Amino acid sequence: METIQRLVQKAKKGNHQAFLQLFAEYEHDIYRTAYVYVKNQADALDVVQETAYRSFKSIQNLKEPKYFKTWLIKIAISCSVDILRKKKKVVHLRPEIQEAILRDEEEDLPLSLSLQDMIGLLNPEEKDVIILRFYHDHTLKEVSEILNIPLGTAKTILYRALKKLRKEWKGDGAHG
Repeated sequence: METIQRLVQKAKKGNHQAFLQLFAEYEHDIYRTAYVYVKNQADALDVVQETAYRSFKSIQNLKEPKYFKTWLIKIAISCSVDILRKKKKVVHLRPEIQEAILRDEEEDLPLSLSLQDMIGLLNPEEKDVIILRFYHDHTLKEVSEILNIPLGTAKTILYRALKKLRKEWKGDGAHG
């Protein structure tokens, strides 16, 4: 398989197959990110579709091919927030949908579900930092660059969010 950077260069020159190959590589990550935000399958699929559309239309604006995945995730977060803004409603997670999505991680299912529920308690900026840091393994420096916030602010938001999550984890009795 060609390298991601090489495929990005081809896609930027108008090669549709290269773009489709790139997008397929990260489609699952985009879906999982979207699902954490919108909390239902239909909207998460809409986010994936909108992310594909927006990224295809603006791939020429991507300056660093090595950050293609980061760029896609940023677009997916933006699409997710847009959908939430339009709907202005919260849809509670249904166990049957969660199980279908997390089927490949069955041994971690209870932990994944409780973490996903707890992340839903965070405000949008905390959610962004937590998802980028732990779901996508970005460094705090990368998180600050993606979100266009100072590194110190990213650290503050991360620690505040972790404190909330720890409090919630201990408070619900799941920790023992």
